[in-house]
Amino acid sequence: MMNADKAFSKMSEEKGMKNAFLEYIDSNGVLLRPDRMPIVGADAIDFLIQQNDSSYTLKWEPRHGAVAQSGELGYTYGIYALKPAQNDTIIYGTYVSIWKKQKDGKWKYVLDSGNEGVGDMKEEE
Repeated sequence: MMNADKAFSKMSEEKGMKNAFLEYIDSNGVLLRPDRMPIVGADAIDFLIQQNDSSYTLKWEPRHGAVAQSGELGYTYGIYALKPAQNDTIIYGTYVSIWKKQKDGKWKYVLDSGNEGVGDMKEEE
């Protein structure tokens, strides 16, 4: 699952946030976003399709995760970095993703949420 989260971030950095989030969302996935009610399933997919991610790059690094004893559900959390294309400012925040193992053995997120702001910090290599 940690490898899935890292691959998810790499895809976001290389192919854009929208492509990555659409690739990794479970069909019943939920997005928790500021100032909005939870966005669920098909509505979450529609919400992602409408996003314009051409003005920034989003990447993250999972710091920790755990898988339930059943092996079917787990979570990861970490730090994200959002970099606007126009300047050198990087906005850092925290995130959590809850993952569900699919029938084909791949992990997809069933819930994603993030919080802006962790103060000034240097990007980790």
